[in-house]
Amino acid sequence: MKALKILLITLFFTFSLNVSAQTVYTTKTGEKYHKSTCRYLKYSKKEITLKKAKELGYAACKVCKPTQKVDNSSTSTKSNVSSSTQQKSSQTTSKKTVATQCIGKTKSGSRCKRMTKAANGRCYQH
Repeated sequence: MKALKILLITLFFTFSLNVSAQTVYTTKTGEKYHKSTCRYLKYSKKEITLKKAKELGYAACKVCKPTQKVDNSSTSTKSNVSSSTQQKSSQTTSKKTVATQCIGKTKSGSRCKRMTKAANGRCYQH
């Protein structure tokens, strides 16, 4: 009987660790996190944990719904956190992406006029 209790406790902790370490995917310029099968991950896909994605200010994709089961089980534990703590954490960890002018050159040799949010500084044509 004692061994059964230890086994159940071990399984519970293993399951809870797996839920918090769920892998989700983001794009280079997007503000949402997705499942690996989401259609929005066609061109870029960056693997990240669910916890880290939420800390960086990413929101769940409304198409693939990556945390539908996880969010329902974790909402009861989040109700104990005060609203001032939630506001403070959302202000300091929000993800800001600023568009800059493309660094690519056109055929005539001048600098491209398009704006981009890509990490490499180039628009979709360069």
